[in-house]
Amino acid sequence: MKQIVLMLCISMLSLVVRGQEDLSKRVLLLPSVNVKTLQGAAFNTKDIDNEGKPIIICFFATWCKPCMMELKAIADEYEDWQEETGVVIYAVSIDDTRSSAKVAPLVKGQNWEYEFLLDENSDFKRAMNVGDIPHTFVLNGNKEIVWQHASYSPGVEQEYINAVRKLLSDKE
Repeated sequence: MKQIVLMLCISMLSLVVRGQEDLSKRVLLLPSVNVKTLQGAAFNTKDIDNEGKPIIICFFATWCKPCMMELKAIADEYEDWQEETGVVIYAVSIDDTRSSAKVAPLVKGQNWEYEFLLDENSDFKRAMNVGDIPHTFVLNGNKEIVWQHASYSPGVEQEYINAVRKLLSDKE
């Protein structure tokens, strides 16, 4: 009887270990979720694209002070980042339908050059497993999530571009 229990325990342990290995090798693809553009047009996140070059996705809200700090800090670097790496940024507002009308005037007032999307029902946020904002993802040219970071502190935006640079150097 002890031998049977021991064999069962060993078998279960090997399944758990094997399952963890498989999960670590899993590729996380960008999910397909319907959101809106700033103009109110329907947009599916599967259409997020940068012609095979890296993509940064930043989740934010107009009421989130760290989010505003992050987007402003990235704006100071964005043109240089684009020239160097070809990266494109999609900023995704999680403001609900009552406050999403504030997004377009904010973007225009700040003169931000990113692509902006509205996730008024937080469907994309949930699909990406975003808890706290700001939450930033780096995707490779195949739309696979390769890096992510939650929260903001001054200077952390350099980690974003470093992740993009690493992607490009690994590709060579």
